[in-house]
Amino acid sequence: MPRVYSFPMNHRPSAISHQLFDWDQVDDVLLDMDGTLLDRHFDNFFFEEELPRRYAAKHGLAVEEASERLLTMYRAVEGELNWTDLNYWSKTLEIDVVALTKELEHLITCHPDAVEFLRHLRARGKRVHVLTNAHAAGVEIKIARTRIDRYVDRIVNAFEVGHLKTRPEYWPTCQRLLGFEPSRSLYVDDDEACLAAAQQYGIGYLYHRSKSSSRLPAQPSSRYVSIESLHALITP
Repeated sequence: MPRVYSFPMNHRPSAISHQLFDWDQVDDVLLDMDGTLLDRHFDNFFFEEELPRRYAAKHGLAVEEASERLLTMYRAVEGELNWTDLNYWSKTLEIDVVALTKELEHLITCHPDAVEFLRHLRARGKRVHVLTNAHAAGVEIKIARTRIDRYVDRIVNAFEVGHLKTRPEYWPTCQRLLGFEPSRSLYVDDDEACLAAAQQYGIGYLYHRSKSSSRLPAQPSSRYVSIESLHALITP
């Protein structure tokens, strides 16, 4: 049975504009991390290829069977904090997932346009926040590798908020943490479900990053304005 959520009366779903926005109407920029600033190839490779291989080797399974088992496990907790909790997966799979992330950190990279866009936001004097569903241990490794923290005001992981970004409960708590005005905020994410929750809360400007992985073709959204590159948001 699908759940129906209610939202605060002062936060109505925002309209989706297909026109260029005016930067003077934006105070805060909210950016997803994996897929939007960072190349999602790492996460796809890690959870869909390498982790199944390690799990197969540990439990004496064919890689195909291990992949099917892990996919079932992933789906069982999708939408919950356990979905991205590296400690949960370490315990469940009996594999040190944090150590494995560290082992493969050389595969963690920014999208080519990420730093330029972050510098552009700094030059415009915008407050910039990274909002990620990732677990703190994974965030620490990725930030140490990419150093995108140099260009942002704060990085908030879902465990600080208590919910994933797809949940309506996420947004009022996140707003209290960061102090942004929803109608004067711009949010970019490669996940339509996250954008939908943000839209319901009244985030003013929403953009879908269609090119989340360097190894996969762009996947435009049918619901939101899609951009392949963050360069599309860099205006004079």
